[in-house]
Amino acid sequence: MSRLNKELSLLQGVGMLTTSLLGTGIFIVPAAAAALADADSLWAWVVLTVLALPVAFTFASLGQRYPHAGGAPALIGRAFGVSMERSVAFLFLAVIPVGLPAALMMTTGFWHAIFDLSPGMDLAMQLATLALMLILGQRPARASGQVQVAIAVMIVLTVASFWWLGGLPGGRPVQPAVSTVDWSAVTAALTLMFWCFVGLEAFTHLGEEFRNPQRDFPLALMLGVVLAGLVYWACSVAVVSFGIFGDAEANRASLPNLVGLLWGEQWQWVAALIGYLACFASINIYLQGFGRLLWSLADEGKLPASLAVLNRHGVPARAFNLVVLICAVCALIAAWRGTDIDTLMRYANGNFVLVYLLSMITGCVLLRGGARLIALIASICCALVLLWLGTQTFYALTVLLAFWIIDHLGGRRAIAARRKQSA
Repeated sequence: MSRLNKELSLLQGVGMLTTSLLGTGIFIVPAAAAALADADSLWAWVVLTVLALPVAFTFASLGQRYPHAGGAPALIGRAFGVSMERSVAFLFLAVIPVGLPAALMMTTGFWHAIFDLSPGMDLAMQLATLALMLILGQRPARASGQVQVAIAVMIVLTVASFWWLGGLPGGRPVQPAVSTVDWSAVTAALTLMFWCFVGLEAFTHLGEEFRNPQRDFPLALMLGVVLAGLVYWACSVAVVSFGIFGDAEANRASLPNLVGLLWGEQWQWVAALIGYLACFASINIYLQGFGRLLWSLADEGKLPASLAVLNRHGVPARAFNLVVLICAVCALIAAWRGTDIDTLMRYANGNFVLVYLLSMITGCVLLRGGARLIALIASICCALVLLWLGTQTFYALTVLLAFWIIDHLGGRRAIAARRKQSA
C-alpha cells in the first residue's frame, strides 16, 4: 500500500523525467561536448543514450516490483541491508553541496547573455529560484507534473524550431562516418555528458505516487530516456551545424546565440526564459526526490520522526523544506568561495555514477531472468563510466566509505548497549 497520494499519470511522469534529464544540460552541454569532439560529439549522444537504456530498464524493473519513496537507497538496502541503505542515502544527499549549486549557477547563467548581472544579483536570483520551488513543493506531486509537462513541450518545440528555421539537415549528412570518428575525443565528451542523464535515480523516489505504478512507472522511465536522448541529439546537430560553441563563455551562451541567429536578437529574452525554466524543472524534481528520501527514512524510524510529518496535501513538506534550506546554505557557500561550475559538476558526477552502479548491482541481486541479465549489462556500463571519471570519483568514494564506517560503528555501539541492558 502506498504511503503517499497516488496522483501521477503516465504523461506527467514522462514530462517530469524528460525535463529532469534535459533541464540543466540541454542548452549548455551540447555546446561543451562539441567543443571537445566537434561533430563527433553526435556519436557520443548516440552511445550515451544506448548506455542509459539498460540502466533505465533496470531502474524501471526495480521500481515496478518495489515502488518506494526511498528510491535507489531503499532498493539497495533491500539487497544489502539497512547499513548500506543509510550510507547510500547520505551519498545521494552529499550531491546537494556540489550538484545543486552547479545547477543553480546554470539556471541564472542564461540571463547573463542579456543582463549585466553582478555576483550579488546572480546569488539573489538563485535564492529567489529556490523560494519558487519551496512554494511549488508544498503542493501535491501532480502540480509539479503539470508544470513540468508544459516545460518539456516548450523545450521540444524550441529544439524543433532550430531545425525548421535553420533548414536542417540541409541536404548534407548529419552524422559523421564511423570510420572518421576520433573515439578518444568521444570518450572525453562522454565523461562530461553523463551529467545529462542523471535524474533516473531521483525519479525512483516518485514511484509510490503513480496511479498505476506497475504499468506507468517503467513506461515513463523508458519513454523519458528515449525522448531526452533524441532531443539532446537534435539540439547538438543544430549547435554543430551553426558552429555555436567554443570557450566556456560561448558554450553558456549557446542558446541565446542560436535563438538570436535563427529567431532574431529581439527574442533572446525568450531563450533565457526557456533555459531558466528547463533548469528550474530539473532542480525541482531533484529537490522533490531528496525531500521524499528524507521523509521515507524518517517514516521508517531511520531519521528523526519530526521529518515524517505530511502537510494537508499529503506532501512531506517538512523534509522538503529542510532540503531547500540546505541547498540555499550550500549556494551561499559556493558563491562565497567562488567555486566554478565545472569543478562542482565533476564532483557531483562521481556521486551519481556510484549510486547508479550500486543500483545496477542491486538489480543483479533482486531481479530474475532477462531483467537480471540487463542489470548485469547496466552494471558493466556504469563501471566503465566510473573508470572514465578517474580521480573525479574520490569525493563519492570517500563519502560512501565514511558514512558506512560511521553507521557500522554506531550499529555496533547500539548492539553493545542492548547487551549491557539485557545483562
